[in-house]
Amino acid sequence: MPTYTIGELAREFDVTPRTIRFYEDQGLLAPQRSGTGGRQRVYSHRDRTRLKLTLRGKRLGLSLSEIRDLIDMYESPADTVPQLTRFLAVLARHRGTLEQQLLDLQETLSEIKAHEQRAQALLEARK
Repeated sequence: MPTYTIGELAREFDVTPRTIRFYEDQGLLAPQRSGTGGRQRVYSHRDRTRLKLTLRGKRLGLSLSEIRDLIDMYESPADTVPQLTRFLAVLARHRGTLEQQLLDLQETLSEIKAHEQRAQALLEARK
């Protein structure tokens, strides 16, 4: 089974080693330790997958606790009713948040457009 260093994962996913250590501190990653005094982190394929899912969740705007829950569900049997119910609840909550943000953005864009039109009209009138 392949293993990875923190530098390799950082380069592959275009994040800093500090970001990876932060996710480790949050319990999202659990690398093995090797070297003198166990100072060198050795990441497994499981850790790589968890990092990939974490970054995907962050891009979607999920919180770290939501990401942790989803990753934990990913690693356990996916056919249990409570897990799927919880997964659907997280998705529904996130969908609602995104839909509200979209409405807010559309309203803001509409206001900006109105201000632009007014400013353009004032500029035209002064020419």
